[in-house]
Amino acid sequence: MQHIPIDEYVIDVLLRDLTGHDHSPTAFLVYIVLWTALYRGEQKRVALSLQNLSEGTGLSKSAVQSAIRLLKRRSLIRVFKARPTAVPEYELVRHWVRRRAR
Repeated sequence: MQHIPIDEYVIDVLLRDLTGHDHSPTAFLVYIVLWTALYRGEQKRVALSLQNLSEGTGLSKSAVQSAIRLLKRRSLIRVFKARPTAVPEYELVRHWVRRRAR
């Protein structure tokens, strides 16, 4: 079994912020699935369909869509599409890393 490192900020701040303040534990679950896919793929972006995210989180596709909207609005992810019907590519925005480096 492989261990996946995760920033302390994600657990200490983001977990409470998304589940408590935004009342959206689904957004936290989607964020963790994206984090895991990016870590395993060793890429800056990962292409995942709503179906893949739904299966990875155990959530409905509509719940995943709502979570993605929230993560985009909070500037925690960027979403890229080559075409309107293309599978989206996701990139995590880890703003706390830039702040810590200053």
